[in-house]
Amino acid sequence: MIETSITRDRKSNLILSWRSVAIFAAVHAIALSGFWCFSWQALGVAIALHWLLGSIGICLGYHRLLTHRSLQVPQWLEYIIATIGALALQGGPIFWVSNHRLHHAHTEDEDLDPYSAKRGFWWSHMLWLFYPRSLFFEYESYKKYAPDLERDPYYRWLDKNFIWLQVGLGLILYALGGWSFVIYGIFVRSVLLWHSTWLINSATHALGYQNFDSSDRSGNVWWVAILTYGEGWHNNHHARPRVAKAGQRWWEIDPTWWVIKILQMLGLAKKIVV
Repeated sequence: MIETSITRDRKSNLILSWRSVAIFAAVHAIALSGFWCFSWQALGVAIALHWLLGSIGICLGYHRLLTHRSLQVPQWLEYIIATIGALALQGGPIFWVSNHRLHHAHTEDEDLDPYSAKRGFWWSHMLWLFYPRSLFFEYESYKKYAPDLERDPYYRWLDKNFIWLQVGLGLILYALGGWSFVIYGIFVRSVLLWHSTWLINSATHALGYQNFDSSDRSGNVWWVAILTYGEGWHNNHHARPRVAKAGQRWWEIDPTWWVIKILQMLGLAKKIVV
């Protein structure tokens, strides 16, 4: 099935999705309007949600828990963490997990890696979202690479309806602090978290040092690790993708790992791969 999809993509040129361009441009433009409604409280909301949705939702939930199954938590807690990940506005869990599993299975392959670094820095950073290919963006294609999630009715629902979670979040933010909270809590936060996450696809496949020999260009980049709560130790991760701790040396700080240890102390995380 992969070969069929790739053959179809090779026969046609990449097509720019003006809809995607318009959506991302609009979110960035609204985020820039935050300069005119700044408050320290609103900035604090953006930072808090960047951590909650980024570290807990994406790094711990979508990545280490759902994609690599580096640990186990009770089903009710897994659903909560996955829902937090869906609130990050980076796609539903089946979409995100499928594409990341393909990235690991075919790292830097120009056809099979959704955000292959061999296509250039900006392709792996964000352009792959503007030229959506069927293998990576059509549900009937990408669902095959996350069959464990696709079997679950809740994850199927979340994959199709994640965008509507922003409406609920927006209403809560508006009730708490008006439009400034909405702009910072949704738009500023989304832009900052998008680019933080995208740096893992782009910067850490172009920069950094390697603790492990690898056939790809994955590197450990300290400043990306700071922005992504430990995910920037990317060479470590590519060498041992199922290991729950991304930082391997004492100075490789991994805040998401600290959360996993807290969950373990509370008896909520088990079978942690180390």
